Amino acid sequence: KSMLFLGFLLAFLGLALPGTQGKIIPRCEMVKILRRNGFEGFEGKTVADWMCLVKYESGYNTKAYNNNGPSRDYGIFQINSKYWCNDGRTAGSKDACHISCSKLQDDNIQDDIQCAKKIAREAHGLTPWYGWKNHCQGRNLSSFVKGC
Repeated sequence: KSMLFLGFLLAFLGLALPGTQGKIIPRCEMVKILRRNGFEGFEGKTVADWMCLVKYESGYNTKAYNNNGPSRDYGIFQINSKYWCNDGRTAGSKDACHISCSKLQDDNIQDDIQCAKKIAREAHGLTPWYGWKNHCQGRNLSSFVKGC
């Protein structure tokens, strides 16, 4: 009974909070954006790697949000508030990208791209992203860019 209520409550909140659904960037459009922004070969990774990362981190949704308890992940690349952006509520935030986390949830992903590249540069790859590590690393990812 309480699970049913929770379902109704979540459905109600979904309707009551317009704008929680961001822009879902179509697959080939995302491929073009990544290619245009120099992701092919960046830190030894392919556009297919980044496409897989974005699919499993955010489902290509610019407004994606995940609450991890002590910190939160924001936007299409799921950038974390403990290290990279400032959401005003994460204790000891480093804000290494010098950006408000809310800016990572608008439809303009240029700032997200700059921060994601900084993260990859510092990590020398994509290991900070669990979506990539768990679903993409070491796999054939050609389907992510096929036909684009």
